[in-house]
This record gives sequence, structure tokens and C-alpha cells, in this order.
Amino acid sequence: MISRTFAVSAACTLLLSGAPASAHHSFQAEYDRDKPITITGTVTKVEWTNPHARLYLDAVDESGNTLHWDLELGPPNNLMRLGWRRDSLVAGTKVTVEGFRSRTEEFVANVRSVKLGDGREVFAGSSFDTTTSE
Repeated sequence: MISRTFAVSAACTLLLSGAPASAHHSFQAEYDRDKPITITGTVTKVEWTNPHARLYLDAVDESGNTLHWDLELGPPNNLMRLGWRRDSLVAGTKVTVEGFRSRTEEFVANVRSVKLGDGREVFAGSSFDTTTSE
């Protein structure tokens, strides 16, 4: 009976420990470190979700078209360690973000830093900062 309980517990542990790892991708798989980008726009929404918080930004291009950006930030816990609060960015705030373009999506990027309207710059806990250079 004890060995059967142990086997079931071990199997559940293995199954549960593999789930988060399979859902998360490396920076290099999704973003291109050779395509840095700077975007200035207005925050439309911020989502504090795992594994990464998301920042949605409307920016106007040279032709006057509004581009809707989906920007990946670091995990919420990392952002809080960096001094962020859930109300640090709210809809309507104008910001400038620096980061790296997606390899596959046109208006998706990974954010490295956010410059606020008052000139303060805050880091976004980007997965770029934790990778080693190739």
C-alpha cells in the first residue's frame, strides 16, 4: 500500500513539475536581440499575469496610423522587486519603451525598460537580461 501511494505521489509530482516548464519559452525563441525597438505611445491596458505581465500600448506611426502593441514585461514578482506596483502604469499614461521585436509577430515585443512621462526610467525585468549572449 505504501509503495503504491509513493508511486502515485511521484507520478503526480513529475506531471505537475513539467507543466510550467513546457509552457514557458526562452527569449531567443520568441524575440530577436538584433532587432531593438523604441516605441512611444499611450498605455491602453496592463495585465499582471504569470508567467509575464503584459503592457498594451497604442503608438502612432509616421503615416498617422495607430498601431496596437502587445508588450511582454517580466513576471509580476520580478516587477514588484524592481519597485513596480499594480498601479505604476495606468491606461492613458504616455510612455517610451525600449525592447526587442518578436521573431514572428509584427506588433509584439519584449520590453527591457519603460521611460515614464516624468523622465524616470524603470526596468521591466525582461527575460533578455537573464540570458547569456551567444
